[in-house]
Amino acid sequence: MKNTIKLLSVLFVVILVAVTSLIVQVNKHIQSNNAVKEKSDQAKAEELAEKMKPKIEEHLHKRDIHNFIKTITFEKDVTINPMGDITIDGYVNDEPEKYGFSASLQYRAKKIGSMSYDPELSDRFIDWEEYKDEPEVKENYLKSFTKEERDQYLRDIGEKE
Repeated sequence: MKNTIKLLSVLFVVILVAVTSLIVQVNKHIQSNNAVKEKSDQAKAEELAEKMKPKIEEHLHKRDIHNFIKTITFEKDVTINPMGDITIDGYVNDEPEKYGFSASLQYRAKKIGSMSYDPELSDRFIDWEEYKDEPEVKENYLKSFTKEERDQYLRDIGEKE
């Protein structure tokens, strides 16, 4: 009887170890497949970002009514946000700290969902013709700058040589 209990105990331990080992292997396989899928999603995001760069450039030039933009540079990192949109960042005129932008791309629609701009870049897109009947708006805006900043801004929008 004691031998039977010992045999059953040993058999139970062997089965328990085998089942645990099998569960660990299955989990590793699932994690491995998920890692491959994530890489695949990232690769798809990077591919879409590459295809959309000309459209982003076109969008920026369309907003650039003063022909301020001389160069457009894209960051290497492409991210996928929790909502599934793809984000690509960049900057213009070799000044990432001043003239940055971010484009949110919609993967399924293959289009630009939204664009955001650093404040200084956004300022270069202001159409002052809309305020021609209110010149004080532009004057008050320009007063917020130092003389050097004002001169640079006027050069950037083509109003000063």
